[in-house]
Amino acid sequence: MRLPATRGRLRVYLGVAPGAGATCALLSEGHRRAEQGADVVVAGVRTSGRPVTAGMLAGLEIVPPATAESPGAATGDMDLGAVLARRPEVALVDELAHSNVPGLGYACRWQDVAELLASGIDVITTVGIGHLDSLADIAEKITGVPAGETVPDPVVRAADEIELVDVTPEALRDRIARGQVYPREHAEAALSGAFRVGPLAALRELALLWLAASLTQNRQRSRPDGDVVEGRPTRERVMVALTGGPEGQALIRRAARIAARSGGDLLAVHVARPGGPADAAAIALAAQRRLTESIGGTYHQLADLDIPDALLTLARTENATQLVLGRRNRTRLGALRPRTRIRSRVIRGSSGTDVHIITHPAKLSPLAEWQIPRPFGALARISG
Repeated sequence: MRLPATRGRLRVYLGVAPGAGATCALLSEGHRRAEQGADVVVAGVRTSGRPVTAGMLAGLEIVPPATAESPGAATGDMDLGAVLARRPEVALVDELAHSNVPGLGYACRWQDVAELLASGIDVITTVGIGHLDSLADIAEKITGVPAGETVPDPVVRAADEIELVDVTPEALRDRIARGQVYPREHAEAALSGAFRVGPLAALRELALLWLAASLTQNRQRSRPDGDVVEGRPTRERVMVALTGGPEGQALIRRAARIAARSGGDLLAVHVARPGGPADAAAIALAAQRRLTESIGGTYHQLADLDIPDALLTLARTENATQLVLGRRNRTRLGALRPRTRIRSRVIRGSSGTDVHIITHPAKLSPLAEWQIPRPFGALARISG
């Protein structure tokens, strides 16, 4: 019996697309562990009306969802208190990015999972590649479908085991056509929409690249030689400059992907002249700070009359190796405005630091920044 003080282990099945089979993999692993003598319960699994998935629940103990008195009952949300009281060795929890209904306790299922782990319960869970915070925007561009619910990348990246549930576009389309993923009356619309071969292939590539980058990032973080050796950083540190404009979230996600590819760290910074940003910018920056921290980065807020100098000083202090700046499409007259001069000064003063200029709206294809690695080669870097 595990001691209560021992933290549980987290295993994540990462699905390349809806219908890839992550939930079935979750239930198969639950059956396997139960057969080996482990105390396994189903804490929260949604079958989505799929007969194959529903059939796999047979033989597993199910902790009932929230009671009728709870607002979570109608949606079948996990009853965290009941699972904690039951104290199984292993809890099967589907859809890590799921948002709980208001009043149920934690706002998000990944927070429920964190408490189960802290209580010493092993958790096996699932998440789709498009539900990771850093990839939600690019997945939406690929499929045309907003993620809606997301989970912070560090939550998934910190898992003890991550297994990719892969499926070829052709095989998944065949499942859909046979009514195994959606009701047959919805199959045709799905096959002509987000489940075309192109978007499915792009999602599959995105999942493979994210997983490879995460493995690199974890390996870099485990290096015993520290952050800096002989004045040189041992891993990349990517700093993104924010203005408080609406493009900030896209810049943060782009910088996060640059950092992930090299196993590096993410830093976001906003420099305002004394007096602070305007109300609208302050609201946007608050949301951008939450996104930065959710992805696993750190946020810095500075006040300085000389914005370029403040950015460059922080970059040197934090050993930033790459700097991400935004640029809006502007008229020739707009190019003469001070913001352009700020960017030019930063570029001129950034000796030793790679600078990425991201134009908005971006015109690159969704996967252009994640170039397929050539044999024995590194990922190409395209910065917009």
